[in-house]
Amino acid sequence: MLQEQLKGYKLVLASGSPRRQQFFKELQLDFEIRLKSVEEVYPSHLQAGEISDYLSELKASVFMNHLQDNEILITSDTVVWHKNRSLAKASNSDEAFEMLKTLSNDWHKVITSVSFTTVKDQKTVNHSTSVKFKDLSNEEIRFYVNTFKPFDKAGAYGIQDWIGLIGIEEIKGSYTNVVGLPTHLVYKTLMAMVN
Repeated sequence: MLQEQLKGYKLVLASGSPRRQQFFKELQLDFEIRLKSVEEVYPSHLQAGEISDYLSELKASVFMNHLQDNEILITSDTVVWHKNRSLAKASNSDEAFEMLKTLSNDWHKVITSVSFTTVKDQKTVNHSTSVKFKDLSNEEIRFYVNTFKPFDKAGAYGIQDWIGLIGIEEIKGSYTNVVGLPTHLVYKTLMAMVN
């Protein structure tokens, strides 16, 4: 349905995330993947969704001079926000363990921002989902970190992984948002852009 509305436009997904790419396929969208690396550094005063908004727009900035008139560039960033700080990707097993230990038996927010950039305009939207972990044992955390090596994921976990299956007791908000893309918001925003 949306694919019909997008005739004449070309979607460019600037994400190496297999999860985001899969969601685009499941939305029945034709898209091209383009990747450019950017150093994900943000001003220290930013909080929660301001961080993911900033990084999503930063990821788009490196493509600005390379977009065609009919292209819609989509960039995204996910932040895990807990106790007033952002839990980024873990650089090693110890960091991943500590992140999961602090998330254990508590609520946190997962915020994903998505930027839609054309040669003329940019729109950034975000969605926040609250997630509650059970009291995770040290053995469960170590097993997960050693087996799944979740170093490419904000907060050092994937809700779709083993840790999500055994550890997440409750979520309030969009499940796909926690995986890395608020698909309902992507659909709604694209529909609004082309109508």
